[in-house]
Amino acid sequence: MIWLIVCGVVVLFGGVVFFGAPYVPSQKKYIRRVFDHIALGPDDTVVDIGSGDGVVLRVAASYGARAVGYEIHPVLVWVSRLLSRGDKLVSVRLANAWQATLPDHATIIYAFSVSRDEAKLTKLVQRETNRLGRPLKLLCLGSPFQSRLADETFEAYGLYIFRPLQLKKA
Repeated sequence: MIWLIVCGVVVLFGGVVFFGAPYVPSQKKYIRRVFDHIALGPDDTVVDIGSGDGVVLRVAASYGARAVGYEIHPVLVWVSRLLSRGDKLVSVRLANAWQATLPDHATIIYAFSVSRDEAKLTKLVQRETNRLGRPLKLLCLGSPFQSRLADETFEAYGLYIFRPLQLKKA
C-alpha cells in the first residue's frame, strides 16, 4: 500500500518536470530580501510562472502588489488557493504559462530558472513585452541565463529587463 502512495506522489509531482521546473518551495526570507531590493510596491503586478504553493504570490501581496500565479499541477493550485484564501490581491490559475497570455497589468515576472527552459522563458517574456508595448522585468531564481547578461544580480537572483522590439514593416 505504501508503495502505491509513493508511486502516486512521484507521478503527480515528478511528471510536471516534463513541462517546467520541478516543485521547489521558495523561502519567504529570500523572497522578501529581493522584493525589498527591487522596491516592490502597490503599482506592481507579479506574475509567478510555476507558482507552486503560492508563497511568492502571498509575499508579493504583503507588499501591496497584485500577484497572479500560473501552475500546471492541480494539487498545487488547490494548496495555493487554500493558503491564499481571502487575499484579494492573489489569484492562481490552473494553466500552462508557456501558452498563456499574461495579465496586461503585469510588471514583474518571477520564475525559478532552469537552464533547459531559458529559450522558452525568453520567448514568453519577449512576446508579452512586445504585446504590451512596454518593458517587463523578469526576476529569476536559480540558473543564470547563458544567452544574455542579467541587468542586475542580487544574491541568487538575476533581474532581466526586456524591452519591446521594433518590428520592421514590410
